[in-house]
Amino acid sequence: MKPIKSLLLAGLLAIAAGAGAAPLKTDAAHSSVAAVFKQMNVPVEAPFRSFTAQIDYDAAKPAASKASVEINTASFDIGDAMYNKEVAKKEWFNSAQFPKASFVSTAIAPAGAGKLNVSGKLTLKGKSANVTFPLTVKAEGGKQVFEGQLPIKRLAFNIGEGEWKDTSMVADEVVIKFRITAAP
Repeated sequence: MKPIKSLLLAGLLAIAAGAGAAPLKTDAAHSSVAAVFKQMNVPVEAPFRSFTAQIDYDAAKPAASKASVEINTASFDIGDAMYNKEVAKKEWFNSAQFPKASFVSTAIAPAGAGKLNVSGKLTLKGKSANVTFPLTVKAEGGKQVFEGQLPIKRLAFNIGEGEWKDTSMVADEVVIKFRITAAP
C-alpha cells in the first residue's frame, strides 16, 4: 500500500509543480529596452542593443509569474561611436567593472484587464534598489507583449560621476522603456 501512496503523492507533486507559470521564449527581433532622458533639455531615447529577458508567465495566475532582465551596459547606443565609448567609461556605466545591469522580479500582481504591477530589484553599476512599476500585457500574433516604463534617478546609481553630476547637462530623471515580446 505504501508504494502506491508514494507514487500517487509523487504524481500529484509533479502536476502541482507544472501548474505554475510557464517559461516563454523571448523574440529578440521584436523586443527592445531603451533609456529616455534629457540632455541639455533635449529629449533623447537610446537603445541597449544587447539584453536577455526570462519570463515565466501565467495569465490565469499572474502572481505565480516571474521575470528577469539582464542588460549589457556596453551595448548602450547613443548613435555615435565616440559617445558610446564615453558612456561605457567609469563616470557613466563603468562597463568594464559592471558589464551587466539587471532586474529580477519579486512580485507580480494583477492591476486590471491587461495590466500588472511588478516589483523587484534593479541593479545598476553595483547599486541595487527595490522598484515597482506598472506594465501592460497583451496577446499579439500568438505572442505575449509586455510593455512598460520604469522611472529612475541616474544619480542614485552613480551614473554620471564627477562633472557629469550636473543635472543641467544630463537630467537626473531617466525612464527605462521596454517592450518584450515572447511566446511559449
